[in-house]
Amino acid sequence: MKIPKLLLIFLAFACVVVYLTYIRNSYEEKKASTSAFYTNAGISSASHKNKPTSGKKYQYGIMFDAGSTGTRIHVFTFLLEPREAPKLAHEAFKAIKPGLSAYADEPEKCSKGLMELLEVAKENIPEEDRKMTPLVLKATAGLRLLPGEKADHLLNKVREVFDRSPFLSREDSVSIMDGTDEGVSAWITVNFLIGGLHAADTPTVGMLDLGGGSTQITFAPQDEKTIQTSPIDYITSFKMFNLTYTLYSHSYLGLGLMSARLAVLGGIEGQPLKGTQELISPCLPPDYTGQWEHAEVTYTIKGQKPGTAQMNCLDAREKVEKMLFKKVKKAEDTGNMEFYAFSYYYDKAVDLGIIDEKNGGSIRVSDYIDGAKRVCSSLDTGSVGSPFTCLDLTYISVLLQELGFPTNKVFKLARKINGVETSWALGATFHYIETLRNQ
Repeated sequence: MKIPKLLLIFLAFACVVVYLTYIRNSYEEKKASTSAFYTNAGISSASHKNKPTSGKKYQYGIMFDAGSTGTRIHVFTFLLEPREAPKLAHEAFKAIKPGLSAYADEPEKCSKGLMELLEVAKENIPEEDRKMTPLVLKATAGLRLLPGEKADHLLNKVREVFDRSPFLSREDSVSIMDGTDEGVSAWITVNFLIGGLHAADTPTVGMLDLGGGSTQITFAPQDEKTIQTSPIDYITSFKMFNLTYTLYSHSYLGLGLMSARLAVLGGIEGQPLKGTQELISPCLPPDYTGQWEHAEVTYTIKGQKPGTAQMNCLDAREKVEKMLFKKVKKAEDTGNMEFYAFSYYYDKAVDLGIIDEKNGGSIRVSDYIDGAKRVCSSLDTGSVGSPFTCLDLTYISVLLQELGFPTNKVFKLARKINGVETSWALGATFHYIETLRNQ
């Protein structure tokens, strides 16, 4: 039996309609799923379930800071407003000891502490938002120093704990953070807190951090020439709040204050001294004898008796300059830019009495230089702060000049900005969420 041509045309048309309907429904389901991911992960917007009548929208992020002495959880709640950068509405925080590296030989024992910290996240994030809230752990100094196999076993144990949690955990959720990422994350935190990331025409500030093992410098170059002439691994770009930022960022491993102190005293990083663990320096009070531990090696530190050598600590600057020779690159294009300085820069300014320990303040490079001269010239009558103050201030004053800062350069010193700790964790959380959105 022959089928009328008109019926064939109708059947073909019906098949096309059915197929297109199927494709459209599949697309809508995928779109809805993706939208739900971004909404619940806090990348777009999410209604705060605990405040359904407020009409406000919130997003959440969880960051574990796994340091050498302890592990800390930061649970961030961000308030979202139309056409504006998110605002930090709340931060829940808890720390436990020891650090993850203490479980290097028994990685399974780290689970209890991690689950204890995850309870803080459960208490602060509504149940219906947990499944798509990013959960991240970044390890710093402690795990960097472990043999690779031991570090991997610990990180795998963390992944197992995270996979069993009600939060969003991916393969890249657990990692060891390198120094440059730490600098970039701290830069994001500072500029977010001062409002530098809220609009394209808002100026940003630079960031200096002096830790125990490394020191970082991060800023957004104002001159394209700086980007083109800098080493390629000093330049990094990323997108945040629909704006692209290009940063000059570098971490100098081994040039943190504790590592530098050891080098100036005559020790070698990570290597016990042969024959004796005694270090003698004219940069310590003449009658000083004490114990100092660094990188799991304990040293006996002594001041040099007057008349036992020709060297005076006022000449130690030359030794520091020699130690830093060709290890530090001068950063161009920083003259008119405001910089914040953290960690040991802050602590030594407190030792000098330049800033208030609680409220911070400002300091010039010349203040470190003058402070070093004053403290070092009065070692026999008692030094300011710790017995290492003379040596530490000498190192800081030389380091800042080697980085390219003139003696009249002013730095802002702060532990908190608008009441929020200037930790890299906040910036790292933003960065991770933006990475998810851009994938």
